[in-house]
Amino acid sequence: MNTTLTPGIARERLHTLTVIDVRTPGEYAGGHLPGAHNIPLDDLDRALPALREAAGRRELLVVCASGARSQSACAVLSRDGIPAATLEGGTAAWASAGGELHRPAAARPTWAMDRQVRLTAGSLVLLGLLLGLLVHPAFQLLSAGIAAGLVYSALSNTCAMAALLGKLPYNRTDRAALDGVLAALRRG
Repeated sequence: MNTTLTPGIARERLHTLTVIDVRTPGEYAGGHLPGAHNIPLDDLDRALPALREAAGRRELLVVCASGARSQSACAVLSRDGIPAATLEGGTAAWASAGGELHRPAAARPTWAMDRQVRLTAGSLVLLGLLLGLLVHPAFQLLSAGIAAGLVYSALSNTCAMAALLGKLPYNRTDRAALDGVLAALRRG
């Protein structure tokens, strides 16, 4: 069964947990919980054997930016019989509660996924409105489609735009880096 830990409880128990950060590599580079291993949500299936081994030694704590992706990851783990907890409110809540965030010196951070989504959605809405005024009113349907997608995203707690943006090269996992993380999890 999967549980939720508050930032305070997670901080107290951090030394007993294996922390898995399911954000994109760029988001992870922007700041992560001490000792966290980066396994992006898109790569979770590949990591299941190593995560099962790690969960046999220490409790898994799955984190993301706000808690939504970590809940999805915990559901995948649960379906595979791997118990895990999620961090309530994600790294944002961790930092707000005074938790330390580590930033790799050599890593180049990218914008958080929610910021990338806001930029892309806002740009597409603006483009649809401008093209609707300057070219043809039918282009305003682009703005309406983006608005409908945002409403659906909020209601379903999913985001197709984030999934698409996650496929961009700067949001993708370096295979060698992921192999290193999986090897570290297997070693304990």
